[in-house]
Amino acid sequence: MFRTVLIANRGEIAVRVVRACRELGIRSVVVHSTADRESEALRLADDAVQIGPAPARRSYLNPAAVMSAALRVGADAIHPGYGFLSEDPDFAEICTAYGVTFIGPPAALMRQLGDKAEARSMMAQAGLPTLPGSDGAVLDEASAQRVAERIGFPLIIKAVAGGGGRGMTVVRHPDDLVPAYRKTHADAVALFGDGRVYLESYIATARHVEVQVIADGQGNAIHLGERDCSVQRRHQKLLEETPAPNLPADLTDRMNEVAVQGVRALGYTGAGTFEFLVDDDGRFTFMEINCRIQVEHPVTEQVTGIDLVQEQIKVAAGLPLSLTQQDVTRRGVAMECRVNTEDPDRDFAPTAGTLTDYRPPGGPFTRVDSHAFTGWRVPADYDSLLAKVVVWAPDRARALVRMDRALGEMVVAGPGVCTTSEFLRRVLADSSFREGSHTTSIVSQMAAAERNRAALECN
Repeated sequence: MFRTVLIANRGEIAVRVVRACRELGIRSVVVHSTADRESEALRLADDAVQIGPAPARRSYLNPAAVMSAALRVGADAIHPGYGFLSEDPDFAEICTAYGVTFIGPPAALMRQLGDKAEARSMMAQAGLPTLPGSDGAVLDEASAQRVAERIGFPLIIKAVAGGGGRGMTVVRHPDDLVPAYRKTHADAVALFGDGRVYLESYIATARHVEVQVIADGQGNAIHLGERDCSVQRRHQKLLEETPAPNLPADLTDRMNEVAVQGVRALGYTGAGTFEFLVDDDGRFTFMEINCRIQVEHPVTEQVTGIDLVQEQIKVAAGLPLSLTQQDVTRRGVAMECRVNTEDPDRDFAPTAGTLTDYRPPGGPFTRVDSHAFTGWRVPADYDSLLAKVVVWAPDRARALVRMDRALGEMVVAGPGVCTTSEFLRRVLADSSFREGSHTTSIVSQMAAAERNRAALECN
């Protein structure tokens, strides 16, 4: 087992990994920027190293600064969390070169799967269902038009190196294809340094369902069930739950099975997530693989009782999985709401400021993963996630009640600071969500209904 793990991240995920290390008896060291010098992770960790100023490219996204910190404190492993360097194969290779274990899949496999077009082709070869689309990256406008003629509209253009809901453009009409291609290419260059894009059919009313997997380096691979992540804004998730509501058991069982099939075909190791779209006819298709722990991993932990971060660390240390597929039992329903410092009334624009009052909810079967506290200044430099409110209940009806109660208890106050908590309560009250018939269009549908109500009131 590792002696010292450097945590190359910030916020609630840094706190989460510190706690996992503490329970495993591992010394934890967190890196931090000048903007995070008073973060909760620093208080909880055994040690901390400042690695740069507030801009992420000069701190959390600076491989040299992170590796220098790891060598300075004698870390034998680095946990990258999610975002930042977590899916950077170059950084994983740097870790290997310096004899430090990167807690994640091998760099070569990460490089392949980081290319979304190649990952799509690999999974098609492994027998997973995929949407009609381009065979690899589309390198010019003429090629994009040929693919579009073959697969039809609507379609979606995606950055090969994309992630986090960025680098995607939906195209509904042939006249919009070339401008959309140019825009997505330019966005991909700006966001990821890689302008390659690929095309695939777009399902406007899909469910977004993902499967949590974990595998060791000794041939063992299991799934821990599916999560529904259909409540999204701009392709970024706001609410997740497990099990996926209102889907037939044979469908989710098959989805879980093909995810493990994909893991074995790839020779994947570590924690990962296979993401799928489910259409109105109940057909599912592979979308992408995330080679890291997910923001929404707590909902899986709540129904299985398995500490995913600890398992991830153990596997990286060369230990076999501590359980088999037969040992995985899922019980009840878990739901997670991401409370972001955003203003839903301004198209979820991020907000920042000092918290004059922060009181997370509590009560039975209520978990809050957060790094916030009264007096903490919400920085404008990073992701807007403030807290993850997670509840468990024996069934979905009681989980909905419990989540609404928890969000109603939560207090986040400060000049200029807005959160998504009240918007999330509106989602919980939405009839399609309560019925489990919602799709990835639920947020836009709610916004349209709100505009219609406002227009009627004006008239």
